[in-house]
Amino acid sequence: MNRVLYLLLCLYCCLTAYANDSIPSAAEYTGNVWTDHDIDIPESLNTDLDSLLQDWHIKTYRRVSKECDCDSTIPSFSDSVLMARLGSIPTVIPMTFNPVIRRCIDLYSNEKREQVQVMLGLGDYYFPYFEQALEKYQLPLELKYLSVVESALNPNAVSRVGAAGLWQFMYGTGIIYGLEINTLVDERRDPIKSSDAAARYLKDLYGIFGDWQLAIAAYNCGPGNVNKAIRRAGKRNYWDIYYYLPRETRAYVPLFIAANYIMHFYKEHELCPIKTSLATVTDTMWIYNKIHFDQIASVIGIPKETLKSMNPQYRCEIIPGSSDNPHILCLPAKYTMAYIDYQDSIPKYEADVLLNEDALTAKPADPPVVHVQAAQPQYHSYRVRRGDTLQAIANRHRVSVAKLKRWNSIHSSRLQPGMRLKIY
Repeated sequence: MNRVLYLLLCLYCCLTAYANDSIPSAAEYTGNVWTDHDIDIPESLNTDLDSLLQDWHIKTYRRVSKECDCDSTIPSFSDSVLMARLGSIPTVIPMTFNPVIRRCIDLYSNEKREQVQVMLGLGDYYFPYFEQALEKYQLPLELKYLSVVESALNPNAVSRVGAAGLWQFMYGTGIIYGLEINTLVDERRDPIKSSDAAARYLKDLYGIFGDWQLAIAAYNCGPGNVNKAIRRAGKRNYWDIYYYLPRETRAYVPLFIAANYIMHFYKEHELCPIKTSLATVTDTMWIYNKIHFDQIASVIGIPKETLKSMNPQYRCEIIPGSSDNPHILCLPAKYTMAYIDYQDSIPKYEADVLLNEDALTAKPADPPVVHVQAAQPQYHSYRVRRGDTLQAIANRHRVSVAKLKRWNSIHSSRLQPGMRLKIY
């Protein structure tokens, strides 16, 4: 069975390798010179980080942890300090430091501070699931931070190419690793089952390459694309094949290293975990009947949005349990006894209304007309460092120098270290 699974994985990866045309040819290789132009933060990462703050349980329940003293000042550290901290992380995965990784650390510690604080809070809920799966297959526990890069710890994240869930599985890869994906259920969004599948996939990738940085890159773009980059570069080191990888994959390993850094040293950067409504003490129940979330919420008094947040794999708020194929329901521990007491009553509660064929197949009503006010322009603040120029800052953020000057009422090209620039 393992041999068949491995052959299916290899076939799938070979097919996907030729679907990506963004790998540069050898003639386009510019040499091992790191510049701002080489540092491309994937658009999907920014999208996931920004959408994270829109989740119901994050907007509704949030409180700042007292683990650290938040300060309005954003600390800045030298390269030597960052390098020493990375070297102190106990890991078998190389924590390299270079300007690319410096840029990724700045993204987490300066530009996306609120999102990182939310992820620190979400880690209390999700990381134990990830650690259990990684420990089961004897993999490095720091791989849990891969989900920070993949989905910003958002189980409902969907990429522009259709990858879904905390670990961003494509449909084909999810099926290969035994995840159930249909109209009612998408186990790519299930924290427990998707973490187990991700651990098995990472173990297979490490078996192919024997190098964790290459395996992590292959998780993003597929083993076929990594093998193609190795052939073109004639080398097997991640930083030697960097320019031969798809453009969005190049920042993937640096972002993973930066995620490890920021999750270990967030206090030094004055980042405070923001706690959300997700309960850290939970129970799981086997469900042997088809049940609607509204039935559970009405009978035991749990908010339906809590059910949705803790069970994101159920697409239509229906758990399609049966005696032949039971499904899991995750609940905060404080509702466990109530569920056990009423488990026979829940499937019967308004079943003729919530689970009848007409209700399940009805067409949606015409959407209401909503008048939306124009959104205010959004910007982030950039702190000028020694040696910065307007042109370098403009290139880094993909804007023009003229816009930088207009946004900040600057009339000359001279910048003072420490000044703040608005970048829209």
